Amino acid sequence: MPQIIFLPHEELCPEGAAIDAKSGDTVLDVALKNGISIPHACEKSCACTTCHVVIREGFDSIEESDELEDDMLDKAWGLEPESRLGCQAVINDEDLVVEIPKYNLNIVNEEH
Repeated sequence: MPQIIFLPHEELCPEGAAIDAKSGDTVLDVALKNGISIPHACEKSCACTTCHVVIREGFDSIEESDELEDDMLDKAWGLEPESRLGCQAVINDEDLVVEIPKYNLNIVNEEH
């Protein structure tokens, strides 16, 4: 069972977290199921960039992004080569280290 290590984020996960995940789940779903409220304004439909995350370790193990995700990521604040949308980053069998960026393009963070 792969594990996702979420690096500390000042507001969403101050202590960081190490969470067991199932292959086939997305990074966003694992975070939400475990109390890490990553914003997701489009309700996981790949229509915004609010769930932007950076995969610090294990990037090559997750499924590749498609053209729609790549187009959306071009709009993300603080884009890096290992950036993904949490709602589209499907976990396989390797552990991941994930950083949640401090900022996103959503002016108001609404709890879901």
